[in-house]
Amino acid sequence: MTAAVPAAREAAGIGADGTTAPEGSATGLRAPEVRGVTTVAPRAVRRIAAHAAGEVPGVAGPVRMQAVVRGDHARLEAEVPIRYPEPIRRTTDACRAHLTARVGELTGLRVTRVEILVPALTGAVAPSTGRVS
Repeated sequence: MTAAVPAAREAAGIGADGTTAPEGSATGLRAPEVRGVTTVAPRAVRRIAAHAAGEVPGVAGPVRMQAVVRGDHARLEAEVPIRYPEPIRRTTDACRAHLTARVGELTGLRVTRVEILVPALTGAVAPSTGRVS
């Protein structure tokens, strides 16, 4: 190994044992401003949002979700079936607020828009008696 290689390693903050630590750091972690960026894929946001929508009272069945991620912002489009006779407006407002908060909390993204389409109202299914009337 030439003398230039150890000097280059030292300049890059790489210690003799191969670990990286900025000067004066007791933890061995780089400062937050130099660590890099975490990227959250739209697919992950879509799955998180679909699960979060299912946590809202009055939402019935599977939720279809689309997510567009630009930088640290996300836009969501959801198809949310609602259980009849739940109030549609109240349920969609609650779903929108929950999606904004929950997706932001779990991904670190700022949700700027949530569009909700209600494709169906689902009623309670009567238990089957096995008889045809």
